[in-house]
Amino acid sequence: MNTTTTPRPQQTPPTGASSRKPFGRDVDFLSIVLEGRAFIALIVLIVIFALLSDSFLTFSNLVTMTKHVAYNAILAIGMLFVILRGGIDLSVGSTVGLSGVVAGTLLQGWQLTLFDIVVYPQVWFVVIAALAVGTLVGFINGFLVTKFNVPPFIATLGMLYVARGIALLISNGTTYPRLGGSEELGNEGFLVLGGNLLGIPTAIWIMVVFALVASFVLRKTPFGRWVYASGGNERAAALSGVPVRKVNLRVYMISGFCAATTGLILSSQLTSAAPQLGETFELNAIAAVVIGGAALTGGRGNVRGVLIGAFVIGFLSDGLVLVGVSTFWQITIKGAVIILAVVLDQAQQRIKRSKNAALAAADKNAPGAPTPPAAVASS
Repeated sequence: MNTTTTPRPQQTPPTGASSRKPFGRDVDFLSIVLEGRAFIALIVLIVIFALLSDSFLTFSNLVTMTKHVAYNAILAIGMLFVILRGGIDLSVGSTVGLSGVVAGTLLQGWQLTLFDIVVYPQVWFVVIAALAVGTLVGFINGFLVTKFNVPPFIATLGMLYVARGIALLISNGTTYPRLGGSEELGNEGFLVLGGNLLGIPTAIWIMVVFALVASFVLRKTPFGRWVYASGGNERAAALSGVPVRKVNLRVYMISGFCAATTGLILSSQLTSAAPQLGETFELNAIAAVVIGGAALTGGRGNVRGVLIGAFVIGFLSDGLVLVGVSTFWQITIKGAVIILAVVLDQAQQRIKRSKNAALAAADKNAPGAPTPPAAVASS
């Protein structure tokens, strides 16, 4: 019996990767552009407004605009935690107003009817009380979503009205002026939050601190990993031992805390507290998160992107005012920018899916893949 062995084809280096290069280069370039779209948009805005207005790039104007950005950025950082978890918080604007009213009420004097006295708490107590109220609003949001399975949109929409209504009830619809306090009453110092530190507005310093802390928490702590995991796939995260309910509760508390901080800063800067403070702020916060590249479905986003998104919204708004664009057009343009950001995000995700599918198919069909044993013929 003679056996003949069919010669094994000569091995050649895998060519799948090289055959994919032209496609890969095109997709990679487009992906890079889409990935950095917020930063590119910010640069374009700076160039355009610098050409249209000589005062846009002056130091004083940049500081003023960055201070305005800080309000939205602090709100957006809290909103980022909620959106990473796959939720939404529409109550942050009302929480801004409520925390300011609480601070104003305490600084104006807390009437204790039972003892027929008026108490003037020190500033540190006022700040803690206002932050506690904001955190409590966040806790209620998280409790409704976690314990009663109320959709985040509905729960926080309801709290938007509840918090605003409580602020109006406490203040009777009026504004608390003159929050500077007095030396005799021992409640001075509140205006520091809206003042300057080393020549830079305190709001900017607070924004930097919040950004650093949030970035550390999301990147370096178990809680941050839990937020991403539960937002990406809640069921899988729960099966992996992630305390999904606790994470859900805490992200809303963080959002409420950030909103209360913004309310304190604004009330300090304005030296007055109005129950209408913070109206529509939730829209700017959500816009900053979306423009920064976070996915509304959860599991994707970072603090860096949120800061860039806040700068885009802030510089766009202030730049339009500076060049004299109508308020109606400002609203229209801001809405168009938000829609464009979402469209580009969806395009980026489609390109990623197409690229991954193409790479998987190319690897499967690459000539360098393992071949079956040589055929053996018997005669």
